[in-house]
Amino acid sequence: MNIKFRLLIMNFLEFFVWGAWLISLGTYMIVTLGFTGGQVGAVYATMGIASLITPALMGIIADRFMNAERVLGLCHIAGAILLLLASTVKDYGTFYILMLFNSFVFMPTIALNNTVSYIILEKRGFQIVKDFPPIRVWGTVGFICAMWVVDLLGFTKSPMQLYVSAAAGMALGIYSFSMPGCPPVKMASQRSVASSMGMDAFVLFNKKKMVIFFLYAMLLGAALQITNAFGATFLDDFKNSYPDTFGVKHPVVLSSISQISETLFILTIPFFLRRFGIKNVMLMSIFAWVFRFGLFAIGDPGPGLWMLILSMIIYGMAFDFFNISGSLFVEKEADIKIRASAQGLFMLMTNGIGAYLGGTLSGWVVDHFTVNGVKDWQRIWFTFAGYALVLGITFPLVFRYKHDRSAAEPVKH
Repeated sequence: MNIKFRLLIMNFLEFFVWGAWLISLGTYMIVTLGFTGGQVGAVYATMGIASLITPALMGIIADRFMNAERVLGLCHIAGAILLLLASTVKDYGTFYILMLFNSFVFMPTIALNNTVSYIILEKRGFQIVKDFPPIRVWGTVGFICAMWVVDLLGFTKSPMQLYVSAAAGMALGIYSFSMPGCPPVKMASQRSVASSMGMDAFVLFNKKKMVIFFLYAMLLGAALQITNAFGATFLDDFKNSYPDTFGVKHPVVLSSISQISETLFILTIPFFLRRFGIKNVMLMSIFAWVFRFGLFAIGDPGPGLWMLILSMIIYGMAFDFFNISGSLFVEKEADIKIRASAQGLFMLMTNGIGAYLGGTLSGWVVDHFTVNGVKDWQRIWFTFAGYALVLGITFPLVFRYKHDRSAAEPVKH
């Protein structure tokens, strides 16, 4: 089987696992389980807590002790078991613990999926910047397919979404073991203590541009979980004012426009990175978040449906121009011996500290603007838009990075 097609399947399943519950779980927790906004935010923040620890840890293991594809497979098998257990509980405490442990094993797989893809493509002589985005786009297709399956089968408010995710996770876990071997890089010289502990990637902080890059990666990471946690719940709250609209009946399918947009913007990344450089691409992402949240604040599933659709189209730029381009930028800046650890560090800053802040603080914001069970969504979304606007104003002032178009070649090591 063609190696690109095999990587395509791996990326499809990787994000199918996530898409089966990431967008709809908030609605399930609020509507079915009766959790508060703060509790929902805390559950989503488990991804941040886990990303502080396990992506870097699993990156170290993949760099030094075990084949990356095997680490990927073991993580998905463990995650599938934990999701099955989570589907059977209804109390917040137990549900939180199970989702926390699921986050511990799932969050590393995003960076590991990238690492396995990069290594295999590189070994086969492909150009990563050119050949990876068309493969990665199928991850987004997998995410969309999972969202549609869960919504159209009526699982958005039921634990069945966790069964769907668990089945895909188990399949991917087994499939990962069939991928070409991605062994640790053998080092010619004896490793230092810091190297043995996997702290190599932190040498990236010796560069001022990388310090600022990771800081804003963290702050932008906080924005990633906001609409994941509350987007579908926001649409469900229109059930009284616009009860028969498509957006209320199928909020997850409507939300999938965001991921469909991703598939288009991913394909533009090589052009934008070469033409404008990482600084301008990230700046585009930041202001896309401003419009994403602002349009949510003034849109609705009725006459304002076009604003919600536009917001979801903009999401493709907001997410991809930061998440995928950032990963490729880290891959370019990191030495070959620390690439898995470097990707783990990127995950730590974005889906670790950033996601924890985003999940926790967004839950507080939602509860703050909730009176007698009624949420003031306009103020909630404008608060998030203001946050992104501050980032957009300050970023170009502090991130000093001059893009050299003549040197913007595909990543090579």
